[in-house]
Amino acid sequence: MIERAALLAALSKVRDPELDEPLTDLGFVSALEEDEGRVTARLRLPTYFCAPNFAYLMVTDAKKALLSIPGVTEVNIVLEDHFASDEINSGVGANESFRATFEGLANDELGELRALFNRKAFLVRQEKLCREVLGAGGHPEDLSSLRLADLPSSPAAERYLERRAELGLHMSPGAPVVVTANGTRVAGTRIEEHLRFARTIRISVEGNAGLCRGLLATRYGIPDPEGVTI
Repeated sequence: MIERAALLAALSKVRDPELDEPLTDLGFVSALEEDEGRVTARLRLPTYFCAPNFAYLMVTDAKKALLSIPGVTEVNIVLEDHFASDEINSGVGANESFRATFEGLANDELGELRALFNRKAFLVRQEKLCREVLGAGGHPEDLSSLRLADLPSSPAAERYLERRAELGLHMSPGAPVVVTANGTRVAGTRIEEHLRFARTIRISVEGNAGLCRGLLATRYGIPDPEGVTI
C-alpha cells in the first residue's frame, strides 16, 4: 500500500500553469484512491469552460507526478465537469499529445505555453523576493549588486530559486539576483522599471488566483478551498 501522504506530496508539485500554485492548495484535487499500485485521481476546475490547454497541462503533469512514486504501476486521472473532459481524459490516458487529442483544432503543442507561464512565475517570485529583501532593511540601490549567495534562507528565496532553475538560468553563487526571464542582468535605474513590470504580473496572477478560489467555492459549495482535505 502506498501512503496517501506520498500521493498528495507528488500532486503538490503540480502547479496551475497560470496561477503558479499547487493543485492541492487550490482545491483542484477532489478525490484520490489507491489500490495495489493503481492510482485514480479526480480533478475539478473553477469553471466548465476553463481553457483546455491549461487543463491538459495539469492533467498530464498530475499523471507524471503520480507515476514517479515508487510502487505506482498505473495512474488514471479523471478531469470532471469540464466541456472537454472526454477528450482530455482519453488523450492523456492514451499518452497522446495535445495536438493529436484535439486534431484539427490545436495548431501547436504546449511547450511554449508552459515556458511563457514559467517566465511569468519567475518574475513574480523575483518581485516577491526583492520586496522581502527591502522589507528586511535592504536599500533599492543594493539590488544591483545582490547575488544568489546573498539571499536569505526563506520560502520566498526557495521559490525564486526553484523557478530560476526551471528556466535554466545561471545558478552559481555569484550570479546576479535581478535578471530578466532570459537571464540578462538588470542594473541601475532599470531595476525599478523591471520590478514595476513584475509587480503588475504578480497583481494579475494573485487576482486570478483569488477569483478561481471563489468560483471553485461557489461551484462546489466549498467554504474555504484552501482548507479542503481530500
